[in-house]
Amino acid sequence: MTTTSDPTEQAGQTRPTFDSLSPVTGDVVGTHPVHSAEDVEGAVLAAREQAAWWGALGFDERATHLTTWKGVLTRRLAQLADVVHCETGKPHADAMLEAALAIDHLAWAAGKAEKHLGRRRVSSGLLMANQAATVEYRPLGVIGVIGPWNYPVFTPMGSIAYALAAGNAVVFKPSEHTPGVGEWLARTFLEAVGRPVLSVVTGLGETGAALCRAGVDKVAFTGSTGTGKRVMAACAETLTPVIVEAGGKDAVIVDHDADLDAAAEAALWGACSNAGQTCIGVERVYVHERVYDAFLDKLVALAKEVRADDTAGTHLGPITMPSQLDVIRRHIDDALARGGRALVGGADAVGERFVQPTVLVDVPEDSLAVREETFGPTVTVAKVATIEEAIERTNATAYGLGSTVFSKGRGMQIAERIRSGMTAVNGVITFAAVPALPFGGVGDSGFGRIHGPDGLREFTYAKAIARQRFKPALALTTFKRTEKADQQLQQIVTLLHGRGTTLPKLNKRVKRAGRPRG
Repeated sequence: MTTTSDPTEQAGQTRPTFDSLSPVTGDVVGTHPVHSAEDVEGAVLAAREQAAWWGALGFDERATHLTTWKGVLTRRLAQLADVVHCETGKPHADAMLEAALAIDHLAWAAGKAEKHLGRRRVSSGLLMANQAATVEYRPLGVIGVIGPWNYPVFTPMGSIAYALAAGNAVVFKPSEHTPGVGEWLARTFLEAVGRPVLSVVTGLGETGAALCRAGVDKVAFTGSTGTGKRVMAACAETLTPVIVEAGGKDAVIVDHDADLDAAAEAALWGACSNAGQTCIGVERVYVHERVYDAFLDKLVALAKEVRADDTAGTHLGPITMPSQLDVIRRHIDDALARGGRALVGGADAVGERFVQPTVLVDVPEDSLAVREETFGPTVTVAKVATIEEAIERTNATAYGLGSTVFSKGRGMQIAERIRSGMTAVNGVITFAAVPALPFGGVGDSGFGRIHGPDGLREFTYAKAIARQRFKPALALTTFKRTEKADQQLQQIVTLLHGRGTTLPKLNKRVKRAGRPRG
């Protein structure tokens, strides 16, 4: 990414621009405007008008529009994958998979919004039996989405699709490394719907900060933990709520009864897919000592078959953000300097643009490669005497995003004890592809959820209504309340919440106590 200038005049001055570059060749992929704080404020103001129209539509109408957009995305799937490939360098097949999963999530959000957000009746309780109680979830208004570069379609669409389905307008600030993807999404939405309910602002970090301060009703951010803290600080100035999906240091636990072939293949794919640039990617593996050697043999054999280069059919693309190369190199060097061994890859694995798969063993638990997010195609493998030890090591991190367990007999029991927002059992990263499951972490991995019913409700506020159906037997909310009413209230509360009363008898006695007499 480089900064240039644009001859387009803005108030007598040239608008600054920046270039997105191919991480494979370094060539310019596209030139994009650097939107100023004033531009962002204007975009949010325009989005406010669109939100009024979009939010007033019924769920069916919004679903129809989103389904039309889904059709456009599907028919142009190869085109979208090409844009992703050009800006991230990832293989076309991986870009296609990412976009296809995003489309599936869009379909789910559009079809399920009414079920999970529409008005529904709730119990009013015995004390308030004369009230009809309902709750529904209404759109917040305008949502700001700040997206990452590693999955520039799938990840932001986890916020965009669900926010739109919930009735909000969206202003999307894509990563400066993948602005073309964001512009492509907004352009196709406008073509499908005819109104810019989804709009885009492009630029560097200052543009994202401006979006946080521009008066949006919520910000959904995906990126590093450090940047997430800065986003929160900027949003705090205007008391704007945030969803933060930050980094991870995800682990795989391999039990003694695991399918080792499946576990090895999953661990390698989880560690190296997208060149390891995956927040929910595998970075640590803990293997029961009874199967450690057999698992390691399988993992090493598979890893030696995977390559990262710019030839056709390559498994891995380049490291998209050049500065990450230094982080990966530092983590590998630290592991080796502290007694670790590289069974595949190693010190020479980090090139000018590409990093080869690296499998590290005998790495101390307090090393950089175990404690900090590497975000490259590397993985540490450690032997454990018991699964209890594996769980303790897995949880000994400030992060808590995703995790994986391979076990035939006790996968669920192990998964339940892992401190992470998501866990896959006998698979890897499978939870991300299930639209009905919430996606998000704990600790330094952030808070809030996208995807599923939880993801829909993140972009709404709950609207509660209590409507009186008939006059109450006990008039409690009045200054004319009598002493007799107070005594009856005390009797009812005692019956409801006192000890030693069964529910069937309680209901009959409460009804008698609250029944008008005479």
